[in-house]
Amino acid sequence: MTDVQKLKQEFLEYLEIEKGRSLKTVENYDRYLTRFFGQADIKKPLDITDEAIRAYRLWLNRQSSGQTGQNAKKAVRGLGGDTLKKNTQNYYLIALRGFLKYLARRGIPSLAPERIELAKAPARELDLMTEVELGRLLKAPEGNDEKALRDRAILALLFSTGLRVSELCSLSRDSIDLSRDEFSVRGKGEKVRLVFLSDEARQALKNYLDNRKDLGEAMFTSMSKINQKTEQLTPRSVERIIKKYAVKAGIPKKVTPHTLRHSFATDLLQNGADIRSVQMMLGHANVSTTQIYTHVTDKHLRDVHKKFHGKKS
Repeated sequence: MTDVQKLKQEFLEYLEIEKGRSLKTVENYDRYLTRFFGQADIKKPLDITDEAIRAYRLWLNRQSSGQTGQNAKKAVRGLGGDTLKKNTQNYYLIALRGFLKYLARRGIPSLAPERIELAKAPARELDLMTEVELGRLLKAPEGNDEKALRDRAILALLFSTGLRVSELCSLSRDSIDLSRDEFSVRGKGEKVRLVFLSDEARQALKNYLDNRKDLGEAMFTSMSKINQKTEQLTPRSVERIIKKYAVKAGIPKKVTPHTLRHSFATDLLQNGADIRSVQMMLGHANVSTTQIYTHVTDKHLRDVHKKFHGKKS
């Protein structure tokens, strides 16, 4: 194992143990750094130079979204095609900057992490549902069988709490006390936060749990039993469930669990909640992440436009 490879492994272990990052995040960082070390021929920390970073960024910017696999090094191309998005390029750079910060923390000479500037990415666009579409989606699961009750509870809980789909799937039956209107959830970076139940979500959960026939520990389970075992729903399964009901509700746009998280945030902001409170309820580490919602929720600007635009003096 080369010097830089050993340091990379120690960095990944540091992310997992000291920083509490998820295994998926650690895997992604491993992939991003491995790609950089291979492309830039990095053998030791001092090989990471401004010129190596510049050449790597140019290479990244010329890759198509399908050319960053094992054969990516052979696929350097010119302009055109479906190139990597700036946000995706930044993931590579953030991993590298984190590695350099780790080296600096250990006193190992290398490039200063602040030498790496992230690419300027376009503002994120939110494909939000209208209030009418949201209402249709929440009512789409019809009937009183266990599956319909489960699906209504999933939709109501996502909109009531703003949970990430991974957080929803990790819930157990004893995660939520229905006599209370709040419960704790462990989110990204193992950070715990409070989320809150609406009356509608509490009732939907109660109806579902009262009709559960199995004794499984998971809050949401698959209706198809494999070997008579109760299977916990996966994020992919929840995505398929929501897609099915969006089609049934006649919603033409793509609807995902994250769309309901967006609806949760914009509903709060449109009704007067402050950005910091919404940040805490979403579990965002930085308020800048939450600010993607403000441009679609600023009622004051809309009111000013209506009051003053196109008026004759």
